[in-house]
Amino acid sequence: QLSCLLRMVTLHGIPQDWDTYPQDLLLFLSPSDYAGNCSQFFINVGKANKDVLPREDPQRQQLLLEALECLGVPGTQINHTSAEILGWLVCELDGDYIRGSGGSLLKDLSQCGSFLPEQEEAIRDVLSSGNTTFGPPSAWSAFTLSELSGLVPVLGPSILQQIPK
Repeated sequence: QLSCLLRMVTLHGIPQDWDTYPQDLLLFLSPSDYAGNCSQFFINVGKANKDVLPREDPQRQQLLLEALECLGVPGTQINHTSAEILGWLVCELDGDYIRGSGGSLLKDLSQCGSFLPEQEEAIRDVLSSGNTTFGPPSAWSAFTLSELSGLVPVLGPSILQQIPK
């Protein structure tokens, strides 16, 4: 329905007032068609309902690639500011980006809900390293676990055993 609505909206050209349309329409639009800068486009995409596009939908991956290009992400390292602009698109990042970004993505990733096995492994690698603002698991507290609440299911026994009671 949304892609059909997008065709109707863009039938006579690209509108300049995208902010008056449902943000979910942006999931089917290219940032080059958006009146405004690409960062604002992806901030708005981050507010759209990610469940409109199934997890494995190629459009989600395309949006991520366009966002990384827009933000000028060097290699696989994403800083906190770029992660905020990406919004739920951080949940689409593969293990190389998670590892390359160190701990800067952890709070954003904790909002994802579910992960692919490769992402889970990368999260465990980053947390096990101890090179995050949370420090090594042996120094974690109840507060740390509440900050990482969305990541607790992926910690695994090797990390859980290191956390003080």
